Amino acid sequence: MNKTELVKKIAENAAISQVEAKKALDATIEAIKDALAKEDKVALVGFGTFSVVTREAHEGINPATKQKIQIPAKKVAKFKAGAELVDALK
Repeated sequence: MNKTELVKKIAENAAISQVEAKKALDATIEAIKDALAKEDKVALVGFGTFSVVTREAHEGINPATKQKIQIPAKKVAKFKAGAELVDALK
């Protein structure tokens, strides 16, 4: 499912226009991005939790040259599915 399909589904389920659904989805995504940029967690009970974790520096291998390289630490977004979402996938 892509963003356009998701907007259509939201519009159908909420009985709103696709324009309103797109605005709501865009606002939700922006709010999640803003929170993660501040390293805050976003917990949606039953769905899951978005958070920021720091991936430690580690050694890797350049596939082109087969030489060992040092990969620096970096922050990445993480999603942990909530119990209701996990149960829905069983």
